[in-house]
Amino acid sequence: MAKPIEVTDANFDQTLGGHPLVLVDFWAEWCAPCRMIAPILEELAREYEGKLLVAKLDVDENPKTAMRFRVMSIPTVILFKNGQPVEVLVGAQPKRNFEAKIQKHLPASA
Repeated sequence: MAKPIEVTDANFDQTLGGHPLVLVDFWAEWCAPCRMIAPILEELAREYEGKLLVAKLDVDENPKTAMRFRVMSIPTVILFKNGQPVEVLVGAQPKRNFEAKIQKHLPASA
């Protein structure tokens, strides 16, 4: 059963480099909206297993990566395709919004 994986400043680029499509949740423990979307991200990790990697990056513990992608408020969820950011969602969102962004970047056969 796929689950979101934890990424850090140290392994961020390596993790993204190994997967063509990665959804990264920039979050923090104290952030209530982050906790609201956590179950949605877990569902997406299961439903898109093999097509999409879902990752979580704690911005308090990993400020370099958050600054690199100009994350100013959380939750910010960025979809990376081949290591490059292609979609950004800021704030708590319904599942359908995440799915719409993901679907745009899946191969046609998926």
